[in-house]
Order: sequence, then C-alpha cells, then structure tokens
Amino acid sequence: MAIVLKNANYIDWKTLDFSVTDIIVEEGINGKIKLVPQNSPESAEQDNHIIDCSGKYVTKSFAVGHHHVYSALARGMGAPKKNPENFVEILEYIWWTLDKCLDEEMIEYSALTTAIACAKAGSTFVIDHHASPFAVKNSMEIIGKAFDKVGVSHLLCYEISDRDGLEIAEHGLEETASYMQNNQALVGLHASFTVSDVTLKKAVSLMNKNKSGIHVHVAEDISDQNHCLRTHGKRVVNRLSEYGVLNSSKTILGHCLHLNEEERELVSNSQVWVVQNMESNLNNKVGYFSGKGLGKNIMLGTDGMHSDMLQSAKAAFFAGQNNDIIDYPSAYQRFRNVHNYLSHNKFAGDGENNLVVLDYDSPTEFNKNNFYGHFLFGLNSNHIKHVISDGKLIVKDREIQTVNEEEILKVSVELSRKLWGKMQA
Repeated sequence: MAIVLKNANYIDWKTLDFSVTDIIVEEGINGKIKLVPQNSPESAEQDNHIIDCSGKYVTKSFAVGHHHVYSALARGMGAPKKNPENFVEILEYIWWTLDKCLDEEMIEYSALTTAIACAKAGSTFVIDHHASPFAVKNSMEIIGKAFDKVGVSHLLCYEISDRDGLEIAEHGLEETASYMQNNQALVGLHASFTVSDVTLKKAVSLMNKNKSGIHVHVAEDISDQNHCLRTHGKRVVNRLSEYGVLNSSKTILGHCLHLNEEERELVSNSQVWVVQNMESNLNNKVGYFSGKGLGKNIMLGTDGMHSDMLQSAKAAFFAGQNNDIIDYPSAYQRFRNVHNYLSHNKFAGDGENNLVVLDYDSPTEFNKNNFYGHFLFGLNSNHIKHVISDGKLIVKDREIQTVNEEEILKVSVELSRKLWGKMQA
C-alpha cells in the first residue's frame, strides 16, 4: 500500500520549484516518490492511503547533522556541584558527570524521546554522537532499536575517549567494532584533548577497516588547541590529518571554531564535512562559527540542545551576520547539506520517500522567488502537520503514530529524577 498525498503544493528541495500535484510515496528504505497529475488513475487505486494536502506544502523531510541522545534527560536539571568557570569545567561538572550516571534504561528512553522530538520537528534522519562510559556495551544497539521503533533513520557512533581510562576507551572501540558488523555507523571520538595517540591510531584503523569515517569534536574551545600544541606540538586539524582522519569523505568534524588559515585549508582541500552547532556554541560561550576558508561541505546540527533543525538554521543565520560568510542561500544549503553528505557516502535511510507536510498559511505570497525569506522568517516546526519516513506515516496531525508518546514521557520523567539524584550523590 502506498501513501498518496493529494492536491499537494510540492516544493523540490534541490531546485525549489513549486508544483501542484498528487504524490505517490513508495514504502521501504530509500524508496521513491512519483509526481502524477491530480486525480490521476494511479493516485486513485483502492489500496492507497490517501491524505488530502489541499492548501499544504510538501517537501523533503529534514535531518540532524550532529545530535547527542545522551543529553535528553538533562532538561531542567539542577545546578552542578560546582559552578563551571570555563568550557572544560562545563564538561567536567555537567556533561561528563551526567554521562557517567547513565544506565541502559536511561539510554533507551533518551533515544526514544529524542527520536520522537526529531520526528515531530520534521527530521527523519539523525546523526548521533553518544557517550555513556559506565554503560558502553550494547549502547549503540539500544539507541538504534529505539530510533527504529519511532521510525527515524540513523547514523550512530560511540564517543571514544581516554578521559575515563584506557580500559573504557577500549570498550568504546569494541562497542563500535561490534555494532559496525551489522549496521551503518561512524567511529566516534570525543576531541583531541581527551584522545591519546594510541587510541587515535586504533580509531583510524577501525575506520579504515570498515571503510567508514571519524565523527569528532574539533577546536570547539580554544582549550582544545592549547592542549594539542602543548602535548603534541601541533594544532588539532594537523594532528588529525597526520593520522588519516581527513582521508574519508564520511568523516564529520564538529564545531571547528578555533582554526587558523592552514587548518581551514586542510579541511577545505579534503573531502570531510564540518557540522556547525551555533546555539551550543553561544550557550557555552566558546566563540562564533565562521565558514570562511572551510569550503562548501558545511552542514548543521543541534549538539543535543534540542531536535529542531529549522531553529538551528535560523540561529546559524542570525548569529552569523557579524562573524560568518552566511547569507540566505547558504543558510538553506547548510540546512540541506546533511542529505548530500548521506547521499554522497551511500548511507541508507534518507531516500526520496522522506517527506514533511507543512500547514503553512502565509500572509504573503510564497513561491520559488521568495522561498529563502519564508524559510528564515516564516517556517517553523509548529507548521509540521504530517511526517513520512521511509514511506511510512510516523507523524499524523502532529501526533506520533509509531509509539505511545505519553507512556514514554511518563517513564522518562521518572528516569530523569533518578539520573539527577545520581549526579548529586
């Protein structure tokens, strides 16, 4: 049975051409869509699930270029034991305290609630970067299964780091290798300043063995550069480059704030992708992102702050006005570049049959010529009415269809209380 979106105002996400049409949506991973004339015999077949989209806009769904499932239960938690005075202390007293307290059930519900939030905000694919140093084993499998339940495709990694000792770093490598046997994935590293040469070498070897890429935070704060210069006598991107991290088009470099011209040239001349996380950078007071000299392979993420990619695009555009080379077209290009990353590297789950239906009543004309203005100043996640993932309707009339959201949130509230208690112990 195919889904038919009747009388849709279809927006081609690449060309921004508008057309009024019926859309036949094929089910299955990387399935196709077919645009047919309104009320054609094909769209009227008996077995079709028909959704009337009169007055609605339909376009490709969204994707998150960098997320952190493990942060899902942090919202509203109390103050840390010590008020952080810099970025490293933010990590030590908040995020590294939190991730040490996660257990398997917390990981599962963090993933469920994150997938639900992504779906309702229009994203049907998530690239995640996970950490749970005292619950490493099976953590990627738990997250993957939770996302599958909701109906959101994914590209996962485990955040390998030496910060909790070499044994836990080894567990991260083992978890990654095990998960990669049956799933598409990346090799995750925390950041240069918590990864030794030994661990970095092992991670790149695992990347090469599985023809994958590295997903790593890069120069998010100046402390990362200072540590690399002090410890290794070189800058972060130079170090990663020497170990072969930049040799894969699947590699994702997160943040990339504090880079010099030579590093930017190294990134630009490689096939790697940079993911910008503006709101997280603002929240942590680590600086402002600039795409200058980094090339065109820049995409957007949320860094676990939320799951709303339309919001991330607006933040990147507005905060970048004084520091970045971003404009209307490039803001949209960065927003959509995650699809190009996935397609170029042949990852499954982001095919044509991933769509959003937007209930967007504008007080002004909306067309190809002024699309960017509506994208930045009009469209919001509250306009998302239906979401189709791999040809299946996972959000209908703004409600998730695949799982019981009310029950999941009830459990996640209890787990968050347990987590916060462990963090204060």
